[in-house]
Amino acid sequence: MEDHDVIHITECPRDAMQGIKSFIPSANKVKYLNALLKCGFDRLDFGSFVSPKAIPQMADTEQVLQQLQLEDTTTELLAIIANERGAKEAVSHHAISFLGYPFSVSETFQQRNTNSSIAESLIRVEEIQNLATKHNKKLLVYLSMAFGNPYGDKWSAELVCKWAAQLYNLGIRHFALADTVGVSDAKIIKELFSIIIPAFKDCEITAHLHARKEDVIEKTKSALEAGCRSFDGAINGIGGCPMASDALTGNMDTELMLSVFNEQNYVHHVDNEAFTEASKQASNLFSVFVN
Repeated sequence: MEDHDVIHITECPRDAMQGIKSFIPSANKVKYLNALLKCGFDRLDFGSFVSPKAIPQMADTEQVLQQLQLEDTTTELLAIIANERGAKEAVSHHAISFLGYPFSVSETFQQRNTNSSIAESLIRVEEIQNLATKHNKKLLVYLSMAFGNPYGDKWSAELVCKWAAQLYNLGIRHFALADTVGVSDAKIIKELFSIIIPAFKDCEITAHLHARKEDVIEKTKSALEAGCRSFDGAINGIGGCPMASDALTGNMDTELMLSVFNEQNYVHHVDNEAFTEASKQASNLFSVFVN
């Protein structure tokens, strides 16, 4: 089968856990992450090196990382960072392959999420990219609010491409188009991916969408039709961005996306038996700690 028929999946337990107010004990996180590492995901968004005041749930990321069973997995680890300080922490760990930085095309959300302007954030990306390159890490930039925003800031597909082009010129080759608050619909998803994928042919363009359960399948199919072959998800659709809204719109349910990929005969690397076990753990874990 052609390479373009292979789907790459990033499971995002960090995104699922970060907005939960009750602190999940490190041992519980470790057990769940180790189950996910057996599934065959391409990447695991496992934690973040950000201020514990901003995201208390991720304060134990380094402690958790030290207990992950990485010997028999092909899954690459991704850690979220918001500034150079966090990037320096992340690159010091050999086990981490990717750094993820949230770059917003919404000025309002960039300030809200990273306490910086878009112009300042662009400088941060350059500094972090240089640091990542020096330490043989890859930097994935999330273009957050890529599908519109609730703040009244200007948005267009051309605006997203403009910022992607500036980031590309800094050496970025991994992008995730992030919905952040679930404002996208099938039409916008298809429009944006249809424009940006051909414009950046040597880049990996990932769909990081948020959705209500009833919209997951339609959004997945729209991204596929537009040529997207890399997707972020979270088992049971748990999660959302606590910096964006008090009413969180969940992540894309990994199990629902997998059903679409299987139905349309796309190739992926997820082992069904291991995924079933991880799903059971997710149900147990989040039934206890989700408020």
